[in-house]
Amino acid sequence: MNTLAVLLRGPEDLQLDTLALKPPGEGDIVVSISHSGISTGTEKLFWSGKMPPFPGMGYPLVPGYESVGEVTEVRPGTGYKPGDIVFVPGADCFSDAFGLFGGAAATLVTKANRVTKVDSGLGANGALLALAATAYHAMHGPYKTPPDLIVGHGVLGRLLARLTIAAGAPAPMVWDINPQRCRGAYDYPVMRPDDDPRSDYMSVYDASGAEGILDDLFRRIGKGGEVVLAGFYAQDLRFKFPLAFMKEVRLRVAAEWEAGDLTQIRRLVERGALSLDGLITHGARASEAPKAYRTAFTDASCLKMILNWKEAA
Repeated sequence: MNTLAVLLRGPEDLQLDTLALKPPGEGDIVVSISHSGISTGTEKLFWSGKMPPFPGMGYPLVPGYESVGEVTEVRPGTGYKPGDIVFVPGADCFSDAFGLFGGAAATLVTKANRVTKVDSGLGANGALLALAATAYHAMHGPYKTPPDLIVGHGVLGRLLARLTIAAGAPAPMVWDINPQRCRGAYDYPVMRPDDDPRSDYMSVYDASGAEGILDDLFRRIGKGGEVVLAGFYAQDLRFKFPLAFMKEVRLRVAAEWEAGDLTQIRRLVERGALSLDGLITHGARASEAPKAYRTAFTDASCLKMILNWKEAA
């Protein structure tokens, strides 16, 4: 069995290619993908060649961990049936390519326990569930508090803000230095850092992934406050210790989402407590993948690019 897939052969060497799929085995399902998202965090680092060493990485690879599609084939006992719509967080199902992510393909073979059934009415928005679960994971759990300041008004920053409000917490302040990204807020303020005089934030979430940002955040935090690193950082993070010492700053790294986070996100979306609308700004046929990936990574107006695999030709 073969499939069309996005193949990254090396830095900025991306094309659509036909790849062989590993045959489905016990516990597997086959999914026909309708939409897949392009991550401007980790996938951009692979595309640019700036990704630090990571277990399971290598070229050639199939990117993508934000896919949604229809189950077409199942093995007994999986709990799914043909016609179910599922979110797929990537798949390692290619014979001749790394599948560290592996979601940007027309057809995927994956273990049934990795996917999550979703409402068919979500359409392309279903591909946003991984980012929403990432934001939820950063905020929920022991010793975690919602943000009162979010740095970066990309998709992750917007989801953090929406989840803060959905949790009943006060609307957070959001910073961004790009005028195009200061628009599109849902009941919370967005401004440039230089226009904000506050220096007493107690829960700061950085969703920018920017280098050299810690000292700036420490200057704006109250004593004993926490900085949560919710982005992905290609370079070593450094900061001046005296300022952190005087503020008694706490640092926390937000890891990737877990299955329970995705379940909670699905429930919030289904009952209307969390909207995923307005986050997808660009779309392209899968056949236009090389151009679409470059746009996603270089056009500041692109919040989220979605590939349509039903219009791949």
